[in-house]
Amino acid sequence: MMTASLPLPFPHRPGLPMLVALLLLQGAAPVSADDHWHDLHAAVREERIVPLPTLLDWLEARYAGQILEVELERDDGRLAYEIEMLGPQGQVVEFEFDAESGELVGMEGVKIDAMRRREDSP
Repeated sequence: MMTASLPLPFPHRPGLPMLVALLLLQGAAPVSADDHWHDLHAAVREERIVPLPTLLDWLEARYAGQILEVELERDDGRLAYEIEMLGPQGQVVEFEFDAESGELVGMEGVKIDAMRRREDSP
């Protein structure tokens, strides 16, 4: 199992901490962390996986909170983003997205509904 940390600055996103990403690739061949990053960047460029900012924008539009941690894991042969958020009431919620399609495939936590942003009525 290979673990690499990388600070990802998001100055254009108020409330997001400067360090949000923890990359965890399970079942990967023993190569350097740099090789993993190059492979991931290539996958994003080639549109084989969804860029992380796309998912962060989606979450920010729908849920109130701060990003605590981001993981990219290989689970049963597929890549999945796991994004952990701290809600306004102190709740911690984990959102899981399919990395290839960007589809939200699961949520775990308490008081998830309290984090949902309300749509403005006309």
